[in-house]
Amino acid sequence: MAQGCLKCLKVTMCVANFLCFMCGVAVLSFGVYMMVNFKFAALTPTLASFNLANMLLISGIVITCVSFLGFLGALKENRCLLLTFFLLLFFLMLVELTVACLLLVYEREIAKLVADDLNEGLKKAKSTHSNSTDGIKSDWDLVQEQLKCCGVNNVTDWGDNNVPSSCCEKCDITPQKYWEKGCLLTLKNLFEENFLTTGISVIVLCIVEVLGMCFAMTLFCHISRSGLGYKL
Repeated sequence: MAQGCLKCLKVTMCVANFLCFMCGVAVLSFGVYMMVNFKFAALTPTLASFNLANMLLISGIVITCVSFLGFLGALKENRCLLLTFFLLLFFLMLVELTVACLLLVYEREIAKLVADDLNEGLKKAKSTHSNSTDGIKSDWDLVQEQLKCCGVNNVTDWGDNNVPSSCCEKCDITPQKYWEKGCLLTLKNLFEENFLTTGISVIVLCIVEVLGMCFAMTLFCHISRSGLGYKL
């Protein structure tokens, strides 16, 4: 009975980590695609390292490495790999909880930092010719078209003679009908609307990580008692 449960646990760990590995590869691929095609560093020059493409790239690498360790450790019944998998999951959970707490405590300071950086990025975009091909202005066009916003606070951020066509719908027909909201306020509202979903996702992720740690430690203890696997 116990052997059957442990075998089921081993198979469950292998399947779950394999699925996580495939998800990590997908996230990594999407991050590489965004990094190649979209230079979001133009939006926030100072916070360029924290743009979406880099975050996806780092997340994809972490997910693939950790899930590979868990899969290989469960498949080979290797105590070293299982213990490493457990410690990495524990460390990741601590990092996630720490980041969440810091975001809540320093919310105003982070919002001000992002606003200042967006203004700096917009200033550089305005100094770039509208026909330039270096990608600086196209990033702002992409954000403004998708979020239906204009500038950081409003259309006046672009100046009188430098407003891009992405600031409105069908600008060739109604050239003065610009989006009323700035991108900073739109992003803030978008974050607040999805705050509950984000919180639930973090909680679910922590629960999954705790279950993964429990499974890994259970299998580790069984291997230790049985004298199987590589010794530490």
